[in-house]
Amino acid sequence: MPELPEVQSFKAYFDRSALQQKIVETVVHDAKIIRNQDAFNFSELTRGRSFVGSYRRGKYLFPEMDNGHHLLLHFGMTGDLNYYQDSEDQSKHERFVFHFENGYKLGFDCPRKFARILYLEDRDAYIQKIRLGEDILEMDESTFLAIADGKKSSLKGFLLNQKLLSGVGNLYADEVCYQTQIHPASVVKAIPKAQLQLIFQKLQDILQYAIQKGAYYKDYPPDWLWEWRAKGYKAPDGSEIASAKIGGRTTYYFDTWQTLYQ
Repeated sequence: MPELPEVQSFKAYFDRSALQQKIVETVVHDAKIIRNQDAFNFSELTRGRSFVGSYRRGKYLFPEMDNGHHLLLHFGMTGDLNYYQDSEDQSKHERFVFHFENGYKLGFDCPRKFARILYLEDRDAYIQKIRLGEDILEMDESTFLAIADGKKSSLKGFLLNQKLLSGVGNLYADEVCYQTQIHPASVVKAIPKAQLQLIFQKLQDILQYAIQKGAYYKDYPPDWLWEWRAKGYKAPDGSEIASAKIGGRTTYYFDTWQTLYQ
């Protein structure tokens, strides 16, 4: 599922292709992923509008229209954007498409239909309703430490809790635990402050690096966990990679090399 760096890449793509473009028509091929409007209403609500900005919070992208309303684009596992002009470039799995006044189109593709699209008259009210936490890249260290204070959950569960830290997903949570040498099953309140500060800094560094690389995994450093996980390398202490369900998700780690705080 796309995590913060992937959605930041979607934001950059959306901004380059869609901003200040008037929508002359919205064509819905399959309305399943549009959760709060039927196909006709979604088309009517967006027709004639222009996108004037976009806001990303965690894994959510909110395109803003010229009437002050927003869309919510939650990409699920397979959501994608496709900006094109010729019909032959239309994706096989396009679910809806905006036709712009300049003759180009922006399609939303989703082969597995797990994406979630909403039309929002009040974006902030929606964010409050779902209790979406502050974006991890907009958070300072003192806020992070305050949120972590006294938490009894596992570190992995804490990092994945979108109501606390918005944007961290399974891949990058494992990476942070690996790079800080802290076991993902550690109890948050038992982790020393200096280690929590290191976790915060690694979150910033890893996510910003991934954004700079366009969330293109093949450009990530070969000593990151995702490579070790794929090829079965050993940790510096000779321990082999292990996996278990932690925080409700399959988690990869090195049992003896990563310190367990309880």
